[in-house]
Amino acid sequence: MRSNAVPRNWIGHVCEFMVASGRMPAWDAANYLAENLFGEAPNGRLHENKAPQEAISFLLSGLYGPIADAVFRDFGLPATSSLHVFTDISLLGNSAVLVVYFPGPHKRPQLLLLDAVRAWNLVFPDALSFNGWAQRRYREISSALQGAIVTEMSEARSSLALKEG
Repeated sequence: MRSNAVPRNWIGHVCEFMVASGRMPAWDAANYLAENLFGEAPNGRLHENKAPQEAISFLLSGLYGPIADAVFRDFGLPATSSLHVFTDISLLGNSAVLVVYFPGPHKRPQLLLLDAVRAWNLVFPDALSFNGWAQRRYREISSALQGAIVTEMSEARSSLALKEG
């Protein structure tokens, strides 16, 4: 697992993730993040959009997806497992963001993060503030995943002991 001694540049990581995943070209990703992450709340661009629900979903999945991806890679999880980000969008109140761990076939999924967020208030005064926000979510997901893995290993040992006994 990656050491948290040197904080990650989350803005760069999110931008790189958007480009690598094909969500948008590099020049658009940089502009998108600058326009939607920094400034004063509320972020009117989300509600002025012709499809505000899709705009909010795009923003939230674009922010939480790279964080979940970083956790997945830092833990070195097997290819049979995955982390998924789900959103339930509200135009008036808190939207819900869920990060779920799928350990593999025939294994029970685990909820790692349930975050309630008003997307139009998700703006930051500067890059340092955003990096702090992203790092806190990274730590929450990492901690929950570590607990889920310990629980999964304990259940596997118990199951094996029952079969042998």
